Amino acid sequence: MSTPEHPDHRAGIIAGLSAYTVWGLLTIYWKQLHEFDAFELIGWRVCAASVLMAIVLTVTRRWKRVIAIRRDPRLLGRVAAAAFFLTVNWTTYVYAVVHGHVLETALGYFTAPIGTVLVGVLILHESLRPAQKLSLGFAAAAVVVLTIANGTLPWIAILLTVSWVWYGYLKKHVPLSPAESMAAEVFLLLPIAVTVAIWLGSRPGSIPHTASHMELGLAALTGLVTVTPLTLFAFAAQRVPLTTLGPMQYLVPSMNFFIGWLMYDESLPPSRMAGFALVWLALAVLTVDGWQRSRRVMEPDALEPAC
Repeated sequence: MSTPEHPDHRAGIIAGLSAYTVWGLLTIYWKQLHEFDAFELIGWRVCAASVLMAIVLTVTRRWKRVIAIRRDPRLLGRVAAAAFFLTVNWTTYVYAVVHGHVLETALGYFTAPIGTVLVGVLILHESLRPAQKLSLGFAAAAVVVLTIANGTLPWIAILLTVSWVWYGYLKKHVPLSPAESMAAEVFLLLPIAVTVAIWLGSRPGSIPHTASHMELGLAALTGLVTVTPLTLFAFAAQRVPLTTLGPMQYLVPSMNFFIGWLMYDESLPPSRMAGFALVWLALAVLTVDGWQRSRRVMEPDALEPAC
């Protein structure tokens, strides 16, 4: 007789799937605000997220842990670096969506796990296993194919991959909960975000000048759509093994792929599809290798997408 599934485990799976689904649907959300400058949208997002994170810290009584960061220069430096890469990732992602490059965001988040392997080699001086070498070979071939097909480097995908990987690496070296680290990051970004929002908001065509009531409402929700999936992910991570949670991360780029292709009718000629196929092959090799190794050593890691 099979053991009944624990309610906490079931709730964790639902929360994990919900978190990744919300992250995937954010593409549609940001697309509704495509008439506005991506930097202005990020300014609004940081400001709104700061307000919500302040509320979260007040309710959970965690202000002391966040405030204490300023007394630790090393930790403060890591949080500041994470905030920088978070900004790069958010801005690149929103810019790509509002300018009709959703498929490239999918490519960027598909290749992020492969980028993590590169960080292990270049920064941690880890040796590559044969399967990892094969996976990197497929990924490199994909970049070549896509560069030839598009006539230019897939810079959006590269920026998303690099910023996501470095953000994840830094988050692993910050001894804070997801909510605490996110709060610290947006608080550090807040002065710049307020300046950008005011400066760009004073120009013609900005959100305060031209947004409809619906667009104003969507802009006001930027903090909520940022904090909600993060909270769901944190809930799931406490209740579900990472061997289960890890593969869910592919839900976000998969949704972006189909949203960009089918919903927004972005171009997907055979040459571009071949590039994606090589990336999927690289991921398949990497996933199987990671799964086999996790049975012998440890569980793989799963991080929340920065989008």
